[in-house]
Amino acid sequence: MKLGVYNAILHDRTLPEAIRVVADLGLTGIELNSGGFLPAAHIPTFDDILVSDAARDDFLGQFEGTGVEIAGLNANGNPLHAKAGIREKHAEDIRRSIRLAARLGQTRLVTMSGLPGSDATAKYPNWIVNAWNSAHLDVLDYQWGVAADFWRETDRLAADHGVKVALELHPQNVVFNTRDVRRLIELTRATHVGVELDASHLFWQQMDPVAVVRELGDLVFHAAAKDVRVNPETAKLHGVLDNGFRRLDPSEPRTSLGGDEWVNEWPKAAAWDFVALGRGHDTAYWTEFLRALHEVDPDMRVNIEHEDVELGRIEGLEVAAHVLLDADRALQESLAA
Repeated sequence: MKLGVYNAILHDRTLPEAIRVVADLGLTGIELNSGGFLPAAHIPTFDDILVSDAARDDFLGQFEGTGVEIAGLNANGNPLHAKAGIREKHAEDIRRSIRLAARLGQTRLVTMSGLPGSDATAKYPNWIVNAWNSAHLDVLDYQWGVAADFWRETDRLAADHGVKVALELHPQNVVFNTRDVRRLIELTRATHVGVELDASHLFWQQMDPVAVVRELGDLVFHAAAKDVRVNPETAKLHGVLDNGFRRLDPSEPRTSLGGDEWVNEWPKAAAWDFVALGRGHDTAYWTEFLRALHEVDPDMRVNIEHEDVELGRIEGLEVAAHVLLDADRALQESLAA
């Protein structure tokens, strides 16, 4: 398998410094953020690369001799947002990232399917969790219409540029499980839209990432290695749909999500937490995860995403890389046996 790191956790470093971190971990790829919720911090010459071969070659030259290559682009955002300013910015970031990927010789762009409001007059996105009310199905009908129009058009652009768009199955998006993936493909007849299999968001929904990979097969284009630990003492009281978040004050460090939206502080004593690989599921599990991905594509990109707040930036990557490399070795040994 081709193993790497998603670069968001390394935005505090220059690109050459981030590349060295990845190489020191024994990994060979770095997935670069190219817009959406987060800036393209490691692609400062983005606009120039789109039009200049010299700028493109200078950028790619930073990877020569490092043992590390670009392992896809990432423009996670909400291209269907109810607020026009956020929607248009994130949608254009996806389109620009598709063009950038083609310029850089990349064939994978990771993003999210997006989430509209409840209707054309809404001010905020509206995630229908459990559509027991008939009005909720009316909302979903509207949202799926918006999503289908956007992804049908985006699929054509991606096909024109030889890029496959991999949607992260992230809750608070229209597409967050296998049924939704199938529905989007049926509505759009897309050939270049599929899935980035990030196991973490499936774990807390009580889904099995290995089963999901095997169910979706060649619709899985890309993968993220991130773990989840469910905290049973909290989950048994509040469930996993836990809204105990705290709004951060403008005077506190906080991350922008576009417009006037910001990341909130994670609940204290949360029902579940993102953790480094091995801190929620053991190496044997991750071996089987890689096995399922290998069955789809032996050259699948699998990139560590570090969001374990109990571990430092490098410490968390080291923990995750150790488990991922051990899982890959176990897979290769079993395949050779």
